[in-house]
Amino acid sequence: MKVAIVGASGAVGQEFLKVLEERNFPLNELVLFGSSRSAGKTYTFRGKELVVKELQHNDDFKDIDIALTSAGGGTSKDYAETITKHGAVMIDNSSAFRMDEDVPLVVPEVNAEDCKNAPRNIIANPNCTTIQLVVALKPIEDISHITQVRVSTYQAASGAGARGMEELELQTRQIANEEQPTVSAFKHQLAANLIPHVDVFTDNDYTKEEMKMFHESQKIMHSDIRVSATCVRVPVLRAHSEAVWVETEHPIMPDQAKKAFAEAQGVVLMDQPAKDEYPMPLFLAGRDEVFVGRVRADLANPNGLSFWCVSDQIKKGAALNAVQIAEYMIKEGLVN
Repeated sequence: MKVAIVGASGAVGQEFLKVLEERNFPLNELVLFGSSRSAGKTYTFRGKELVVKELQHNDDFKDIDIALTSAGGGTSKDYAETITKHGAVMIDNSSAFRMDEDVPLVVPEVNAEDCKNAPRNIIANPNCTTIQLVVALKPIEDISHITQVRVSTYQAASGAGARGMEELELQTRQIANEEQPTVSAFKHQLAANLIPHVDVFTDNDYTKEEMKMFHESQKIMHSDIRVSATCVRVPVLRAHSEAVWVETEHPIMPDQAKKAFAEAQGVVLMDQPAKDEYPMPLFLAGRDEVFVGRVRADLANPNGLSFWCVSDQIKKGAALNAVQIAEYMIKEGLVN
């Protein structure tokens, strides 16, 4: 098994290296690709030094079985044919192909079998906020169909990559030193602030991030579920949080929902309010699972439930989800 990482120097690319090593992924060779700026950098994997090659339109992917790509939508579109033309499966972390009808959009805990129909040899990794949402929604959907969701996200700086995390840390130091904070990665100062603006605004005044949650959830869950989101950037380094309200066709009692969460694949129930126990991003960065707590009946609707969830944005929200897709494809014999 020969695997490539495209965008190896970025935050998600670096997380790919960690996740592949943590999970003892069954590969014989790993090849790293990056931009001309990244070419020549070296990274250690399983005790060996690997040198980043410059991504080019050539035959470098001829012997690659799986390519994990996280280099931006423009690069993914430009290089998709180069990467896949010799049979490599491209698992893409950008938004480039997510809503293409002939490209499966996959969260393994929810719709792994969609990987079996990938005519272009491309599998899309969903948006980070969508991934953790649908992992949490799946056990509820299995009890009673979810008709609508309202969600407010509390998104970490990591959503803007290494640059976003570095700027939050820099601003925090600058404020402590009574200096003027540097503002570059985000529209406004993030430290000591909340920014209700993630991605660009669309014609309906929702942002693209919010609309991704609407469309991607329907595609992944094969459902008419309607998701109304407000996405907020918060001064947290790398784990996203979401406050979720769901309406189901039939009432679900909180204890029933808690049991479903506790038994669900990829979910950890952390819900003991009497002991002040609930998911918090400070303590869950670096973890694989989606953590759910504050499960309760909605006071405004007899068919409503509310809960809170937290998940590491770089890990489950990006790199881990893609690696889980690759693991499923190997297990099912979908990779040459």
